[in-house]
Amino acid sequence: MRILRKTALYFARKEYCRSAILERADLSAIREKPTPRILVGLGMIAFSYVIGLPAVVAMGIIAVWIREPLVLVIGGPLIYAVSTIVFIIGIEMAGKKYFRVFSRWLTRVVLEKILGKDLPSLTGTDSDNCPGG
Repeated sequence: MRILRKTALYFARKEYCRSAILERADLSAIREKPTPRILVGLGMIAFSYVIGLPAVVAMGIIAVWIREPLVLVIGGPLIYAVSTIVFIIGIEMAGKKYFRVFSRWLTRVVLEKILGKDLPSLTGTDSDNCPGG
């Protein structure tokens, strides 16, 4: 757990993470009703997770069951590549705005959860921790 906390502190000092924490990044920028294109994009992102690693694991199980390792050797990377392509298309359709807002919010939430009481040390005034410093 100590390694996780040190890693979180390292990233929390980076400009992107620090600004997400100090500006209390939230999801308020995406309150307007999403368009059908955005909904399809978000659906594709969710679907990419379903066909990603679970599909590779399923192919591994099938490969063992039918005793044909090529199913996993060829099919695993192939289905994972398809999953990645679906994810990228989904991000493009959902829009960079949604992705950036959600990423900043998730960064803030995760770092606050991991760091807890160490979080106030990031709001110091030394040059390493000042925005733009």
